[in-house]
Amino acid sequence: MVYELTLIGLLISLLYISVTRYYPGGIIVPSYLVMFVDQPYRLLGTFLASLLTLAIYRLASRYMILFGKRRFVLMVLFGGLISLILSYILPFMFPVSIELRVIGWVIPGLIANNFDRQGVVITTSSMAIVIAATFFAGKLYFFLI
Repeated sequence: MVYELTLIGLLISLLYISVTRYYPGGIIVPSYLVMFVDQPYRLLGTFLASLLTLAIYRLASRYMILFGKRRFVLMVLFGGLISLILSYILPFMFPVSIELRVIGWVIPGLIANNFDRQGVVITTSSMAIVIAATFFAGKLYFFLI
């Protein structure tokens, strides 16, 4: 089930990118996030971690020369560190924090990278469109099979 949904998501992401020229947070990100559609707090936690990653990157880029591969690796690294830190801090701060977790440790960095390249609104709306299309295409696929 997970493999089929991932392939459907990849196909829809590639079609969306080829038609609109906008990336939905990365090619694999919607395929991964669609598996957590029933857990909106995890999606929110991932979105907030991505915004925090972007903010830290923009602060660091004032003092460092960051572009190309270095920028991408730094964003993935910041996203992973934020994911790790939030997984340790949130349970002590909020009782509901078990649901407000970050999905993966690479995903926030990939999303933040596209936030920086395309803007937050375009990336978020593209991600929402591809996630919804993947969700309904997956439901249709599993209904027919």
